[in-house]
Amino acid sequence: MRETMKADQVSHSKMKVTEIGEFLRKPPAGFSVVALSSGYRVYSDPEETLVLIDDFHSCRGNIVFQKSLGRKVKVNNLWEYTSFRKSLLSRRIYLLMSACEEHFPVSNRKAAMLKQYVVSIDGNDPFIKWQMEKGLDWTISSVAGESYRVDIDLTEALESWTDLVKVEPVWRDASFTLKYYSDALFDFPHWFGFSKRTFKLRLT
Repeated sequence: MRETMKADQVSHSKMKVTEIGEFLRKPPAGFSVVALSSGYRVYSDPEETLVLIDDFHSCRGNIVFQKSLGRKVKVNNLWEYTSFRKSLLSRRIYLLMSACEEHFPVSNRKAAMLKQYVVSIDGNDPFIKWQMEKGLDWTISSVAGESYRVDIDLTEALESWTDLVKVEPVWRDASFTLKYYSDALFDFPHWFGFSKRTFKLRLT
């Protein structure tokens, strides 16, 4: 990596990247943080934010995001899908990602990780919204069965952010997943892994 990561918080018009310690000390609008003996509990306003962060353990203890849907969101019917899609396209989306040394293998989790960041993207931004609508529609039209899985990858967006602060980390967990499960009795394409899709989000 060409330069040590020094920025605790860097903003882009469509995306904001905040080091987890800074996020807990100064939570953004729509969030509140309660310090506990075991770690932290983070509360958010579900009317304004869409949190897709799994509970995790760090040097600060256990970090729990209340009302978070988690990184992998499962929906079981059209109503749940429509509700989640509406949230994606209208709220600010929050994810947890890790910046790692580029020369360490991803499997070496302890050695590779430099810092963890809360990354937020504006789902209501016209360009981000257009990409997600296009990607979700393409996923539905391209799968053969009724059930499917789609990964929304933010790696390219994060690379745009690292260009701003002149760093070159390798990003881990730079995506979130939507899984749609139907009640079809013989959904062979899904069973055999043929209904997995990925699309990438960019900032420009």
